[in-house]
Amino acid sequence: MELRDIEIFLTLAEELHFGRTAERLHVSVARVSQAIKKQERFIGAQLFERTSRMVRLTPVGTRLRDDLRPVYRGLWDGVQRARLAARGQTDVLRIGLMVTNGHELRPFWDAFRSLHPEWGLRLRHNGFIDAFGPLRNGEIDLLLAWLPVEEPDLTIGPVLFEEGRVAAVASDHVLAVRRSLSVEALADHGVVGAEVQQPDYWEDAFTPFRTPSGRAIERTHTCVNLDELYAIISSGDAIHSLGAQVTRYYVRPDITYLHLRDAPPLRWGLVWRSDSESEPARAFVRLARELGTMQL
Repeated sequence: MELRDIEIFLTLAEELHFGRTAERLHVSVARVSQAIKKQERFIGAQLFERTSRMVRLTPVGTRLRDDLRPVYRGLWDGVQRARLAARGQTDVLRIGLMVTNGHELRPFWDAFRSLHPEWGLRLRHNGFIDAFGPLRNGEIDLLLAWLPVEEPDLTIGPVLFEEGRVAAVASDHVLAVRRSLSVEALADHGVVGAEVQQPDYWEDAFTPFRTPSGRAIERTHTCVNLDELYAIISSGDAIHSLGAQVTRYYVRPDITYLHLRDAPPLRWGLVWRSDSESEPARAFVRLARELGTMQL
């Protein structure tokens, strides 16, 4: 199995979406499909279940992912260390982003690179399915996640930014003619939950389980990624609460965003493993505290 094919497999196992995998690796969707079919022929078993609406690892695929990930990470880290040495750098800070507005956070990235040219900085997408997994298995040093995070093995750092909230509805939905909504509307129409269970307190912080008046907000559908979430919303089967950054980075003709007027701001902060804090990570946390919280 070629190294590039391993990279394609592991990226698809994380993204669970052929198009997003191709975009992330700068290859065609056909190249991704070809690599997976080649691996399945070699192994003699299906690695992914595929339907028109979802991609999911099979048990064999899950086993292969768990076996290959540490091996690939070791090879990649070795190559990165060699590249850093060639540029006179000694280490790299790896930050996982659960946000889509990384461009708006350039003041943090630029300041770190300016103050610490001896270290590299690598930013990567971090999905909301098993969101803390990359931290716990050492793939990233810091995670930018919505707060609060109340995991006993993780430490919470400074808040990088706060933003308002919106409700995403289909553009032909009965609610789409309004300018704003109350959180109460989420109970009237249902929202989308994650297919893999999240910590209750964490899910509630993003999309509450109850309205301010105490009514239950039902998860009428589930999804594994943003594309599936938007497909459900676009069909009119549910509405959903999201951070206002999507109004700038996910503009779609089939989706209308309405201000959630009585929802508290969404706070995004740094998180890291309590037993693993590198010197570059400490430096970035200090810098983030000095720069303060951005209001977006």
